Amino acid sequence: MKEYQDVRSHLLSMLEELDDRLEKITADVRHTDKPLDQDFSEQAVETENDEVLDALGNAARDEVEKIKQAISNIDAGTYGICLTCGNPIRKERLTALPYANLCIHCAARHELE
Repeated sequence: MKEYQDVRSHLLSMLEELDDRLEKITADVRHTDKPLDQDFSEQAVETENDEVLDALGNAARDEVEKIKQAISNIDAGTYGICLTCGNPIRKERLTALPYANLCIHCAARHELE
């Protein structure tokens, strides 16, 4: 839909940014710039940092999937329609969360489950 081309462009920019972030996270976790420190206590700190980076990477991958789905919905003409109730998702919600696929009421209900 032509009305969502700006949103689509924004989503593509978000996708590029997340891809860059994921590359950096992956490089950090794999220690491509330097091997693990020889000091055991320093290794423990680095391992904890890797766990945090891994969680950030998982969150970014989840967001990438949501963005790709939103782009697909734009292309299919179904963007902005709640998956649960079929009602339009308010523009304010889509502005705040451009890959939202549930209206605010269904999202709130979903979180309670």
